[in-house]
Amino acid sequence: MSERPAESAPPAEPEIDRIGPTRRPDERPVMYQRWKHLLFLHWSLPPEVVAPLLPPGLTLDTFDGRAWVGLVPFTMRGVRPRGLPAVGFLSDFHETNVRTYVHFQGKDPGVWFFSLEAANAIAVRLARAWFKLPYHYAGMELTAGPQGSSYAYRSERRWPGPTPARCAVRCTPKGTVSNSTPGTLQHFLVERYFLYSTAHGQLFRGQVHHTPYQVRGADVEGLDETLLAAAGIPRPSEPPMALFSEGVDVDVFRLRCVEG
Repeated sequence: MSERPAESAPPAEPEIDRIGPTRRPDERPVMYQRWKHLLFLHWSLPPEVVAPLLPPGLTLDTFDGRAWVGLVPFTMRGVRPRGLPAVGFLSDFHETNVRTYVHFQGKDPGVWFFSLEAANAIAVRLARAWFKLPYHYAGMELTAGPQGSSYAYRSERRWPGPTPARCAVRCTPKGTVSNSTPGTLQHFLVERYFLYSTAHGQLFRGQVHHTPYQVRGADVEGLDETLLAAAGIPRPSEPPMALFSEGVDVDVFRLRCVEG
């Protein structure tokens, strides 16, 4: 009787420097922002489901062999270019993004955005032009409970399509606030300082810097969203992993072409 062939082990995940990107670049920012009341919702998916949605040049970044897709609603405050003051409605608006995690040739682990919703039409146009990111204009609301006891997010895409693309969710932060420990899934998901975008067949990389997120868990209720489906992502049936952060002050650095 012939022996059963041994099952092949899954491919080893690359050793990627995840601490270097957290250090501040030796250059001047081009923009300042404050990200507030962030709800990180994440689902695990097989890599073969997510990898075909990426552009050439980027490799899916996995944790324990699994891909992760995130839905992140939050609010922006004090958005301004370097050298200019923040200006009311131009600088303060809500945002929601759908994302996964990637790296470039085994280094610079970052975020690939499938979509970004923003409740500011001018910011949408500028971000699409300057940062080559797939922004969409949306009607959005963020309602906070007494003393930050809960947060309710709502977003409804207006343009450009595809539509329908909406999100409504309520969360109650819970537990102890702490930094994420390197090597953990939480650190893998939230401590991301590079972003990637494409335009005219060219791959670009941007970078941000901020202090580490202070994070805690969250209970989630009433999740109703079609943003993942609009991006071509099948949402798993299980509830998402939910994390919450009160926010960080962010320095944004210029976008660069990525050389192969």
